[in-house]
Formats: sequence, C-alpha cells, structure tokens
Amino acid sequence: MTDFNKKNILADKSYQFALKIVSVCKELTSQKEYILSKQLLKCGTSIGANVAEANGAISNADFSAKISIAYKESLETKYWLRLLKDSNYLKEESFESLFESADELSRILYSILKSTRIQPKKDNW
Repeated sequence: MTDFNKKNILADKSYQFALKIVSVCKELTSQKEYILSKQLLKCGTSIGANVAEANGAISNADFSAKISIAYKESLETKYWLRLLKDSNYLKEESFESLFESADELSRILYSILKSTRIQPKKDNW
C-alpha cells in the first residue's frame, strides 16, 4: 500500500512498459499478426493494471495478491516476447529492449512479493 503523494517507481515503470507494449502490438497488427500480439497486449498491460490495483489495496493480503498477479503477468509477457522473436515477428533490437524491461519488472515484483509473503518467525518465549 502506497502513499499517493510519493513517487511510485514501479507504477511509473509498469505504465511506461504498457505504452511500449501497445506500440509494439499496433505494429504487429499492421503486419497482420493478430493472435500472438493480442496475448502480448493482454499480459503486458496487465502488469501495470495490477500494480495500480495493488496501490489501492485494502489489506496486506490484497496487496500481496495483486503483486503476485502482476509478477505472473510479467513472466507470461516474457514468454510471448520470446515466441514473437523466435517466430520472426519481433526484431532482435525490439525484443532485447522489451525483454529487458519485462525482466526488470519481474525482479522488482518478485522482490516485493518476497518481502510481503515472508513473515519473520516470532519466538514463543
């Protein structure tokens, strides 16, 4: 849960990433590639949407659940990016840039997930 007066780097990064995904998907559909690009569009923009939901979470469990979904969407995004590259729809340069951004988001989300899911053990003294 965040304070809306503070800059939220994850929200900013995931939003900027979503804009890049939208742009790439527009390009892919202009090449008449509709199926894979639709999958990429859904998961690539879902990362930021779930981060936005996490920022409005009503509990720590709710926050953690939304971050978990965002993390899984980032993994799925990397899968579709690889598939698009290997099927020659996505150029190496575009792939590298997008994959690096998706991977950065994955690492950030996983770090947050670890810190919200692992509770320190309390001593029963």
